[in-house]
Amino acid sequence: MKRNSLFLTTALLISLASCKSTPVQEEPWISNALGVASYQLKKTAEELTGTNQIPRSIHSGYDINFLDSQLQHEDKSYIDSLYPNPSAKELLQRYICGIEDWTSGFFPGSLWYAYEMTGDEKLKSRAIQYTNMLNPIRRLKNTHDVGFMINCSYGNALRLAPDDTIKAVIIETADNLSARFNPAIGCIRSWDFGEWNFPVIIDNMMNLELLFHASKVTGDESFRKVAISHAEQVMHHQVRKDYSCFHIIYYDKKTGKPIKGETSQGYSDNSAWSRGQAWGIYGFTMCYRETKDKRFLKTAEKMADFYLDHPNLPSDKVAWWDFNAFQEGYTPGIRSNACKMVNNYRDASAAACVASALLELSTYSKGSKSKKYLESAKQILHALGSTNYRAELGKNANFILMHSVGAVPHNSEIDVPLTYADYYFIEALHRYNRMLDGKSPL
Repeated sequence: MKRNSLFLTTALLISLASCKSTPVQEEPWISNALGVASYQLKKTAEELTGTNQIPRSIHSGYDINFLDSQLQHEDKSYIDSLYPNPSAKELLQRYICGIEDWTSGFFPGSLWYAYEMTGDEKLKSRAIQYTNMLNPIRRLKNTHDVGFMINCSYGNALRLAPDDTIKAVIIETADNLSARFNPAIGCIRSWDFGEWNFPVIIDNMMNLELLFHASKVTGDESFRKVAISHAEQVMHHQVRKDYSCFHIIYYDKKTGKPIKGETSQGYSDNSAWSRGQAWGIYGFTMCYRETKDKRFLKTAEKMADFYLDHPNLPSDKVAWWDFNAFQEGYTPGIRSNACKMVNNYRDASAAACVASALLELSTYSKGSKSKKYLESAKQILHALGSTNYRAELGKNANFILMHSVGAVPHNSEIDVPLTYADYYFIEALHRYNRMLDGKSPL
C-alpha cells in the first residue's frame, strides 16, 4: 500500500515538474489540488481512450421503473439518462456515458482548464481528443443541454486552440438551441419528454452562455436576444420572492403564461434545491457580464445571499443537497424517493458551481458584498480542496471530488463523484488563481 502511494506521489511530482508553464502559486493547497486533478484527469483519459465514452459518475444503481414513472415517458426517449442497475462488480466503479448525455462536455472542459493552468501538453492533447468526440452534437436538436455539452468543451477550445471548425460547431449548436425558443413565452423549452405543457428548468440558465458566445463569434444579435429574453422570464417567474427558485416552471403554450412551479430534483416543490440555486447564481452572474443589465446583477446577488445567509448552510459553506430537507413545512411528493430518505447529504457539485460564480460576482459587486462573495468563495474552495471532499490520488474512480448528489427524488447518483462537480471546481481554481495574479477571473 505504501509502495503504491509512493509511486503515485512520485509520478505526480514528475508530471508537475515537466509542465513548462506551471504558474507560481501563492497558496500551496492550489498546487496540491491541481496536481491531483491533473493526475486523475490524465488517468481517466488514458483508460477511456478508444471507447467513445465519457466519465460521468460511479455506479450506484437506482430503480428504473420508479424513474420512468417519475419522468412520465418511455425508456427509449431518454436512454442516455438511464442505465441498468449495476451488478455487484460494477458498484462503485466508474460510470461512463455516450456523447449525447447532458454531462458529456464537462470532462473535455476540465482537461482544457487543467492544461491552461499547467501548460501540460499531454492534457492539451487529451482535451483535443475528447472535444473532437463531441462534434456530432452540432446536429442534436432534441435537448437544451447542448450549452453544457458544447460551451464547456468547444467554448474552452476556442480560447486555447482556436480555429474556424470550432466556431462552426458553436454556431450550428447555438442555432439548434435557439430553435427551441418560443417567442410567445419568451423562453427556450427545456424537456421534450413527459406530459408537461412547456417546461423550463433553472438549469437552462447555464446554456445561455453558448448563445452569448455565438453572438460574439457571428455578430448575430438574434442569439443574444433569445438569451436575454429567457433570463428575463426566469427572473420574473422562476425566482421566488425570497430569491430561492423553482426547479421547473410550466408555461401554457397557447397563452404564454406560467402555469405552476415545481422542484423535481429537490426535496419538495416549495423547497430550495441547492444545485438549482447554484445554476441561478452562476447564470445570472454570467448574464450580467454579457449585458451589464443591473437587474441581472441584483438577482445574482440576492440569490447568492440566499445561499450564503441560509440558517441551514453548514459552516464550510458546502450546502446540503436541499436547504429544506427534513424541515417542517416541506413535504416530498408521493412518488419521490425523498419520502424514504433517512440520511442527509452534502452536494459538492452545488458548492463548486457557487464558488466559481461567487469569484466572478465579487468583481461586479461593490464594498462589503464584494468582500463577502470573495471570502465565501475562498472558504468553499478550501473546503472542497481538503481531504473532506477531494479524493486521494488514484482513488474515487479517478474523479477529483467526492460527496455530490445527482437526484435524490429519483434515487439516482447519491453521495457520489460527479463530472460537473469536478468541472466547476477546476474552473473555480482557475478563476481564483488568476485573481491571485491580479487578473480578472475570466
